[in-house]
Amino acid sequence: MADCAGAAAMKRLLGLGVLVAAGFALGAARSGPVPDPALYSYQEHPGAQVPAQSVFRDSDGRALRMGELSQGTPLILILGYFHCSSLCGIVRASLFRALPPTGLKAGRDYTLAVLSIDPTEASAQAQAAKAADLSAFGSLGAERYWHYLTGSAKEIKAVTNAVGFRDRFDQQTQQFIHPAGIIFVTPDGMVSNYLLGVGYTPAAVRAAVERAGAGRVAVAGSPLLLICFHFDPATGRYSLETLKVLRLAGLLTVFTLATVLYLLCRREQI
Repeated sequence: MADCAGAAAMKRLLGLGVLVAAGFALGAARSGPVPDPALYSYQEHPGAQVPAQSVFRDSDGRALRMGELSQGTPLILILGYFHCSSLCGIVRASLFRALPPTGLKAGRDYTLAVLSIDPTEASAQAQAAKAADLSAFGSLGAERYWHYLTGSAKEIKAVTNAVGFRDRFDQQTQQFIHPAGIIFVTPDGMVSNYLLGVGYTPAAVRAAVERAGAGRVAVAGSPLLLICFHFDPATGRYSLETLKVLRLAGLLTVFTLATVLYLLCRREQI
């Protein structure tokens, strides 16, 4: 009798746990408007041509065509914006930490272009971001071959469309919602491959640069969605990535508790 009472109590507790976890998952799903992931992921375009004639301003205010940047080397292209308070700086730092162990040298093995997707940013913001990155991660030759660029909405859109970078400006948070990752472009301006998200390893970076340098094009990989979008403390709304984790945790908890409850019921019936 004690065993039966214990089993019944356990079932009641598990049932309550299922309801709580389900409510948690549902609450996460309703915690404020969330951008549709399909709208802000990279739609990879391996083999696409980056518009060589698109003109941008570098951190010194000089006009440069996109096609002039690589100078016969693979181009590492990062899209983001300089006053970003979320993932943009992390993307750059992740790359810069991975580069030294690869043995790759700026100008000899690759050229870097960091292009702002915000048409309101100008050379002053580009110069400040470049100075900060050089101070933290710079190496011999980096200043000459790391290009921090700004441009018009039309020219920016030409590049983002070519590489499959989809973004939107969120009026409420005054931030851009966009995917995180870097693009590797062949010396003749063709999209070779991507590294998406953050946390790049030296081996992955070196392989991506060498692939681009050899003119090879990788097939599009499985989409890894990591969106640059903030938690807003004023509204208490979670970012998309946090919300996805909360939903997943809630659903896994529901599944686990429901499975245990089912097995207990089956055991009692036997």
